[in-house]
This record gives sequence, C-alpha cells and structure tokens, in this order.
Amino acid sequence: MQAQAKQKCTPEEYLALERAAEFRSEYHGGEIFAMAGASRRHNQITRNLGGLFFNGLKGTACEHYISDMRLKVEEVGLYTYPDLAVACEPQYFEDEGKETLLNPTLIIEVLSQSAKNNDARGNTFENYRRIGSLQECLFIAQQSPHVQQHFINTEGRWEMIETRTLDDCIELKSVPVTLALKDVYERVEFDGPTLRQV
Repeated sequence: MQAQAKQKCTPEEYLALERAAEFRSEYHGGEIFAMAGASRRHNQITRNLGGLFFNGLKGTACEHYISDMRLKVEEVGLYTYPDLAVACEPQYFEDEGKETLLNPTLIIEVLSQSAKNNDARGNTFENYRRIGSLQECLFIAQQSPHVQQHFINTEGRWEMIETRTLDDCIELKSVPVTLALKDVYERVEFDGPTLRQV
C-alpha cells in the first residue's frame, strides 16, 4: 500500500499538501508515502464491506467510513487511510472539517496482493493497537477467502481468530454486525479452488 518516501515534513505541512493533492498519501516519521492504486479484487471487497456495514449499522450509534476517511494514530504520529473504519458516538476528529478521525472502534484492511506488503501489516497492527478506542481489527486477504479477526477479549487482551471458508460467518465483537464470507467475497474471482465446509 505504501510506496517510497517522498520528502520530510511536519504534520501540518503534510495536511496542507494532502488537502490540495489529487492523490492520497500517508504520513509517518516526517515522511510522506504515496498510496498505490487498488486492484479489482480489493475494490470489490471494499465495496461489499461498505454495503454490509451500511445495512448492519442502521439504527445504531456507529458509523462506517470507507477508504477516504483519514485516520490519525496519535501515539505514533501516523496518518493513514484504512480500507474501512467504524466509529461510535461520540466521534472525535482532529480538525473542524472532520477530515481526520481519532477514535475508531473497528478497522478493516484488505491486504495487498504483494506478500511483502502483507508482511508489513504486522507493523500496521502494532500501530493500530496503540489507539485507545480500538476494540477490533480485521485483515482480509484478496487472493483466497482468509480473514484474521483481532479483538480485545473480556480480560482486556488481544485475541485472534482466523476464518478460511466461504461458508463461515464472522461475528464482530465491537459492533452488532455479522459478516458472511460469501457476502464479503461476492463476485470476487480467486486464483485457485476455495475451501468450503463439508
């Protein structure tokens, strides 16, 4: 998802550039990183998730944002754009224009097709875990049905469940939404055969 660093700058300079930019970039450690374009599968999965959360969060105090909502991880000074974020009332933003979310409850990332970028998700999760409001984080593969569901358990520790079959459902812990993998991956064509429960 990230390309080579472009330049060193302050967070204020980054935000000014980002508001005027034609394409989105992330910011960390004084560096701006151009974001690569998304694949067809990535777009399909993100689109499917948007519809599922639109329906699933109706009548709740939570709202979902797709791709273009900037998120700040204050503890590490990271500005990024998760594929989907859910925030519940009260929502907090860094700016008056409400362009930068500070307190997500749930974050979902659709993994890049690049194995190198997928390995980098470990750092992404470590950064996300620093957000005090975050209760759950999902990483969704696009080459085959595979979801890692990280959540805070009743003892206050992070736990992880993996799901790998299209017949499975993921019951989210942070919001009252259940995701059927067949709906998450609707219309997505995989490289090889997919697992189904027997």
